[in-house]
Amino acid sequence: RPRVSNDNPYAESVFRTCKYRPNYPAKGFSDLAEAREWVLNFVRWYNDTHRHSGLNFITPSQRHQGLADEVFNRRKEVYAAAKAKHPNRWSGEIRDWNLEEKVWLNPEKVALIQAGEKSLS
Repeated sequence: RPRVSNDNPYAESVFRTCKYRPNYPAKGFSDLAEAREWVLNFVRWYNDTHRHSGLNFITPSQRHQGLADEVFNRRKEVYAAAKAKHPNRWSGEIRDWNLEEKVWLNPEKVALIQAGEKSLS
């Protein structure tokens, strides 16, 4: 919704990602079926193809299927081999290909809940 400041920022982020896709129809959709088809294709791309920077450049599908460690281990091997072959191209360590085990959308709420649980004990 335009000019509404209290909408969910995560939903807003997805809307922006949608609108900036090269195949987003600038003039809108011709009918509901076309809109549904476009969204279905977008969701497939977003979850199965698009590498998310917040997930250290893996797809959400890779994360949910438990493939992240395998992908990161391969990347570590490739980076280590590249650094060994051309150390002059590296000024420091290789990229950190690790991912947080747990993430929170609202960490301050989690901390408050945990603090409340401890006070009840």
